Amino acid sequence: MSPDHILEKLPYARPFLFVDELSKIDDNGIEGTFTFTKTLDFYKGHFKDNPVTPGVILTECCAQIGLVCLGIFLLAKDISNSTTNLQIGMSRSEMEFLLPVFPGEKVTVTSEKRYFRFHKLKCAVKMHNAYGQLVCKGEIAGMIKYGDNV
Repeated sequence: MSPDHILEKLPYARPFLFVDELSKIDDNGIEGTFTFTKTLDFYKGHFKDNPVTPGVILTECCAQIGLVCLGIFLLAKDISNSTTNLQIGMSRSEMEFLLPVFPGEKVTVTSEKRYFRFHKLKCAVKMHNAYGQLVCKGEIAGMIKYGDNV
């Protein structure tokens, strides 16, 4: 499955899509990027006169790239004909925030699969800024499958 095909299957749209590009993907992990443009709405009030990207948004970016995109790739091997009705539920996240991300910054998220079984995917994720500095890291887990029931 190509990176473009994975991006087409994401159940998100702007302004809540936090994936621009996927650069590497295999059975064990994924790498992708996102640029936090200065016009994103949450910067208007977080914080006044010194906007910074909220940690929950950084976590969401890591989850979209590191969990959902990787999950779509891994599911492609198990899918016969059904590729509709993607079901996603995040079950756990534990993140450590080390540096702020300011408006206009591009980040790279890498994810390493810890396990994927019974539709549960657990990954170790890291986010780096354009200078290669570690912004945040942690573990994210969730349920991901195609079909009517999760």
